[in-house]
Amino acid sequence: MKNKFISSTIILILGGFLTKFLGFLIKILYTRIILEDGVSLYSIIMPTYSLLITIATMAMPLAISKLVAEEKTHSIKIIFSSTAIMIFINALLMSTMFLISKYIAVELLKTKEAYILLLACTITLPFISISSIVKGYFFGKQRMTPYVISNTFEQIIRLILIALFLPFFMQKGTIYGVSALILLNIISELSSIFIFMLFLPKHIKITKKDIKPDLKTIKEVLQVSLPTVSSRFIGNIGFFFEPIILTNILLYVGYSNSFILREYGAYNAYSIALLTMPSFFVGAVASSLVPEISKFHEQKNYLMVKRRFNQALFFSFILGLFFSTLIFFFREKLLWVLYHTTNGLDYIKILAPFFVLFYLETPMISTLQGLGEAKFTMSITFWGVIIKNIVLALFSFFKIGIYGLIISEIINIIFVVTTNFYKIKKVMSNYN
Repeated sequence: MKNKFISSTIILILGGFLTKFLGFLIKILYTRIILEDGVSLYSIIMPTYSLLITIATMAMPLAISKLVAEEKTHSIKIIFSSTAIMIFINALLMSTMFLISKYIAVELLKTKEAYILLLACTITLPFISISSIVKGYFFGKQRMTPYVISNTFEQIIRLILIALFLPFFMQKGTIYGVSALILLNIISELSSIFIFMLFLPKHIKITKKDIKPDLKTIKEVLQVSLPTVSSRFIGNIGFFFEPIILTNILLYVGYSNSFILREYGAYNAYSIALLTMPSFFVGAVASSLVPEISKFHEQKNYLMVKRRFNQALFFSFILGLFFSTLIFFFREKLLWVLYHTTNGLDYIKILAPFFVLFYLETPMISTLQGLGEAKFTMSITFWGVIIKNIVLALFSFFKIGIYGLIISEIINIIFVVTTNFYKIKKVMSNYN
C-alpha cells in the first residue's frame, strides 16, 4: 500500500524546491528594485501584516485539513461553514484596520510612510483567506500535487508582474513601489485559487444543506482553529510589538530613526530571510505530519504516531544542521549573490548556530497539534513571547543597536524547542 505520508512529503519537497527557487528570484528582483529604503519600509510593516494574515485566515488550512482527513463530516459542508467564519472575520478586521492604521503607523511605528502600506496590506486579506480555505481542503485529502502546481504558477505570475510593473511604480516613489509590491498579492492569490479549482472533483454534489453554514460544523472548525490560531496570534502579537519596542527604546537612548529602519530592515529582509530560506523543507514535513498523526492518534495506533514524529524530527534536524552550517560559512557570498548586499552579515554569524534548533520548532508544534495539545503550544508560545519582549526591552537600553533583538531571538528559540520536546516525550511515554 502506498505510503501517503512519504509520497506527500516528497511531492511537497520537490515542489517546494521549485517554488522556493522562484521565490529567490522574486526576492532578488524586488529588493534590487525597491532598494534599501523600500526594504526598510517593507520590513517595518511586515510584523503588522503577519498579524493581520494570522487573524484573517484563522488557522483554517490546518483546521480544515484535520477535519477533512478524519472524514467525519462532508468536506463541502466543512468548506462552506469555514467560508462563513472567514467572511465575518475579514469584514470586522478590515473595518478596524481602516480606522486604526494611521495610529499604528505614526504613534507606534514612528513611521508615517507606513500608513498607506498598512492600508494596502488590509485590502489583500480576503483573497489570502479564500486561498487558505482551498489549501486546507487539498491538504486534508493529502493531494499535494495541486498545491505544488498552484504555488508554482502563483510564483511565476508574481515574478512576471514584479518585473513588468514594479519599476514603473518605483519611478513614482518608494511608497508607490512598496504598495504595488503588497497589492500584487491579490493577483497572485487569485491565480492560485484558479489553479486549485481546476483540480476539484468534476462531479461534486452540492446540496442546499451543504451551502448553508452548519452550526455543528462551525463549532468543530473553531475547536481546532481557535487554539491553533491563538498560539499563532500570540506569536504574531510578539512579532507585532517587536519593531514598536525596538524603535521606541532605541529612539529614547539616542539612535536615529534612519539607523533603526536600516538595521531592522537588514536584520529581517536579509539575515532572517537567509536563515529561514530552507524552512520549506521542514514545512513540507509538518504539512504532511498533522493529518497523519491526527489519523493514527484517532485510531489509537500509537506506534505509528511515535514513528512519524521520530522521522520528522530526525529529518528536520539533519536539514537544519546542514543548512545552518552552509549559511554560516558562506554567508557573505550568499548575501551578495541573492540580495546584492552584505548588510546583516554579522547578525547571521551569531544567529546561524542556534537556527539548527529553529528547524525543530515546526514539526514539534505540528505533532502537539495532531495529539490534541494545541493549548499547550499556545501557552508555550505565550511565555516565549513574554520572555523575548522582556529581553528585547532590557537589552535595547544597553545601547548595543539591534543586538538586543538578536539575543532575545536566541533565547526564545531555545525556550520554545526545549519545552515542546519535553512535553512530546512526556505525552508519548504514556503510550503502551
